[in-house]
Amino acid sequence: MTEHHGFGDVLRAHRRKARLTLEQLAEASSVSARTLSDMERGRSRGPQHRTVTAVADALGLDAGARQRLIELARAGRLRDHWSRPSGLCELPGTVDDFTGRGAELIWMSELLYAESSPGVGVVGLVTGSAGLGKTSFAVRAAHSVRQSFPGGVFFIDLFGISQRPAGAGDTLRMLLRAFGVADQHIPGDTQERAALYRSLLRDKRVLVVLDNAASEEQVRPLLPGGGAGRVVITTRRLLAGLEGVHRLVLGPLPVPQSMQLLTGILGERAASDDETALTRIAELCGGLPLALRIIGNRLVSRPAWDVAELAGRLADEESRLHQFTAGDLKIANAFGMSYEQLAERAKRLFRRLAAVPGRDFDAALAAVAGGMPIEDAWQALDDLVDLGLLQDGTAGRYRFHDLVRLFARDRLQNEEAPPGREAVTATVTSWLLRMATTAGRWFEPGYGRPDGPDPDLTSLATEEEAEQWLRGNVDNWLAAMRSAAGQGLHELVLNCAESMHWFSDRWLHGPHWGEVFTLGAQAAAALDDLAAQATQLNYLAWVHSVPPSDPQTVLSYTAQALELATRGGARTQIAWSHQYSNAALSKLGRHDEAIAAATQAAQTFKALGDIDSHAQGLVGVGNCLRDQGRHSEALRQYVEIRALADDEKSGMTPRIAALSRPVVGIRIGQCLAVLGRRTEAVTALNEAIDLLDGLRISNFWLAQALEEVAALHAQDGRTDQSHHAYARAAEVYASTGDGEAHDRCRTLAAAGA
Repeated sequence: MTEHHGFGDVLRAHRRKARLTLEQLAEASSVSARTLSDMERGRSRGPQHRTVTAVADALGLDAGARQRLIELARAGRLRDHWSRPSGLCELPGTVDDFTGRGAELIWMSELLYAESSPGVGVVGLVTGSAGLGKTSFAVRAAHSVRQSFPGGVFFIDLFGISQRPAGAGDTLRMLLRAFGVADQHIPGDTQERAALYRSLLRDKRVLVVLDNAASEEQVRPLLPGGGAGRVVITTRRLLAGLEGVHRLVLGPLPVPQSMQLLTGILGERAASDDETALTRIAELCGGLPLALRIIGNRLVSRPAWDVAELAGRLADEESRLHQFTAGDLKIANAFGMSYEQLAERAKRLFRRLAAVPGRDFDAALAAVAGGMPIEDAWQALDDLVDLGLLQDGTAGRYRFHDLVRLFARDRLQNEEAPPGREAVTATVTSWLLRMATTAGRWFEPGYGRPDGPDPDLTSLATEEEAEQWLRGNVDNWLAAMRSAAGQGLHELVLNCAESMHWFSDRWLHGPHWGEVFTLGAQAAAALDDLAAQATQLNYLAWVHSVPPSDPQTVLSYTAQALELATRGGARTQIAWSHQYSNAALSKLGRHDEAIAAATQAAQTFKALGDIDSHAQGLVGVGNCLRDQGRHSEALRQYVEIRALADDEKSGMTPRIAALSRPVVGIRIGQCLAVLGRRTEAVTALNEAIDLLDGLRISNFWLAQALEEVAALHAQDGRTDQSHHAYARAAEVYASTGDGEAHDRCRTLAAAGA
């Protein structure tokens, strides 16, 4: 006999188990057969206590079964006296400018209308950080389905973010009273109240909205045990311990919906305001309905205010947070209520994370900022995520909402003295630059795996881990370079920039290399290091030689580098100036100058014993020959370079040789194709593609090889191979930012499909 059976079902089951007819039970209990029949058929769901005890005695029930029958009768009596909602726990009104959340409202409606399994309560759990409009959403959803809950729709604030959240016992008393249960019939014990509450929800089509929940413990007694009743909970916390609930995470509104909400609040005024300024305001509100409402209310209450001027004030990060105040609405208060829920350790980490310069971070960087062991950082980060003060993403990374970051900065400025704030920033900056330098040197010939890295740095065991760290943390270490440059930490900046030289080959189209090497050049100039300055200027020449190249800018940088290197006696940088010049000269049609520069670079590198760079110089010579249409000579040059890379005794660094092979292979394939040796060309190009894939390198070299192979397949009528190669080339070109090449290959792929 399961919990969802009513009094009549249970009574009938006991009678049949005792093998008694209605008449026999009537005779044994002195209760009429008619009365017994009414009870079993549900016509009398709550018989009097003395009647139930007489029947229980006649059936010979044990103590547990006897008590269960008595409780079912008592619950039935209360249900018989259920009245219409008394006005207690009344659902608040909804705002008429409610905007967006269409998909979420459909989700909620489908959940509330869904059939439930026996004994399984239907509970919707709406989570999200402060300011996202969880309460407004839940109220709107409840109003939209109100007609389908004839038993009533009830709302109660659990005060989960206050210092004294509502207790489950008090909440149950309020709900039972709202359900129409008289005070004298409400049990004194919380568990008994919960049992009565569940029994009432089982048979009545009611909806209960529990707003602003604090914990699993607070809401567990308020969950239905199955049946017709439904419960919706809103909370800033994740309440991960609740089982069997249906979770909905509210996120920020997209900009179009933010604009719709803002203009809805502004009403007629929106038609005359600057649309560009309104859009900017909507963006700066970060998709938080509370922020949009505050700004909208401020504008409505001050008709003379200029929208563009307000947008300008909001754009200033130093004062933005304080602009979000309208009467008793203040966004900092919403965040502050969550902040006050934290333990001191988590508070300290939260505010010090404002010193992290990038958009996201991992636990290791959080531990550095917080000045705590990483195990403590993990726990504090979990607490911050649980309260919606941080968002966790993929690969163990965390990020602030923009306005929450400003709140964290405000707490840092107000709760820690200037020396403490400066120490946190200095620690984070130093750690990021030392970490980036160590990671970058994994790819430098002569460095690789560090023999004895700083003990406070994250351990990087492989090139793959080093590359993942550099890519994942680029916003942080690049911002740290800027900060260090502003503080005059020139040596740290220069070391970091120098360490990126060879790694940049693996991330050819990274948009940040120009800034990295500019900062490096400025640091070298501040240190009066002519050779280092020439080095960084040569790196800038490389940046502008990556397709789509800018040959005039390349030559400007190489000229500066050559002059400095000559003054400083830096022969290696003199050679690199010639090396970077040759491709730019060739692109400008100055072929004789180009081949002279490439030859001089190759010879100088060889004289210096730098075989890695010598090979690069030889590639430059081959490229000049190819650009002049001397494909047979270029082919011989490339074949010699490949032999050099394949020769373990040549002196080339294995990693540099591995990077050189696919590049030279592509050039060989291109020359073979022009010379009419298409079968050999396809073989050479496919080998180069396989090598690049093996190195997990996707750049313009790979795109060029794929496009070349696709064209050769098309010429020989291999339509399927051509289509797939063009399609992949289009994807790679898109990732490099070359839209023209992407469109070209996509069109060719479609033509061959």
